[in-house]
Amino acid sequence: MTDNAWQVFDLAELTDKVAGNEPRFHEFLRVPALSCAIYRLPAGARDMQAPHLEDEVYVVLEGQACLRIDDKDHQIKPGSILYVRATAKHSFFDIEEDLTVLAVFGAQKP
Repeated sequence: MTDNAWQVFDLAELTDKVAGNEPRFHEFLRVPALSCAIYRLPAGARDMQAPHLEDEVYVVLEGQACLRIDDKDHQIKPGSILYVRATAKHSFFDIEEDLTVLAVFGAQKP
């Protein structure tokens, strides 16, 4: 958590923190209303996440894959922006290229 009125982050530094051959998640900001993280899944990896209690927005920074939300599949690529409501079942699959996304989570629902 931060008490700062503002912060500046460097995307290259953040993506360096998730480099490697294993799935990685790096939260870099948490305040009462939201949190932000960089999530990386190497090509061929399995996304093991479970539904969250927060609304979520993904911005695809690099890679190609599919995102299944409930029972609907979506092709994603750099520049794709996806919204997932709280508690919706979702996961990345068919990860053809190393996938890096910016994930923004809203506050947990009461």
